[in-house]
Amino acid sequence: QLRMDESGGRLVQTGDSLRLSCVASGGTFRPYCMGWFRQNPGSEREFVAGISSSGVFQRIGDSVKGRFTISRDSGETTIYLQMNSLEPEDTAVYYCAAARALSNLVPTEAAAYHDWGPGTQVTVSS
Repeated sequence: QLRMDESGGRLVQTGDSLRLSCVASGGTFRPYCMGWFRQNPGSEREFVAGISSSGVFQRIGDSVKGRFTISRDSGETTIYLQMNSLEPEDTAVYYCAAARALSNLVPTEAAAYHDWGPGTQVTVSS
């Protein structure tokens, strides 16, 4: 069974950069569209970025567009979220997730994703 674990979250200052990783175990991410979401207590899970199973197509959430990018390594075992120009509003628990989707599709709805990691906390101080 595919499992995934996020890492890289920590306390940073406004304007800093951070790279989150999501590592697969029990399989690879090759067949799946992969996404990053974030969530704060009392709020819905928010789509941040996604990359198609083909690796060709990406979608970036409006609130992070121009600052965040997503990539997948050639071995299909790690997904990255590069976060630049971080703002206090980016503070959240960040989750990676896998979705079975057509090779060039990137769903933005959390319900489309079937496997989730436990999350990693990112805190941006002002």
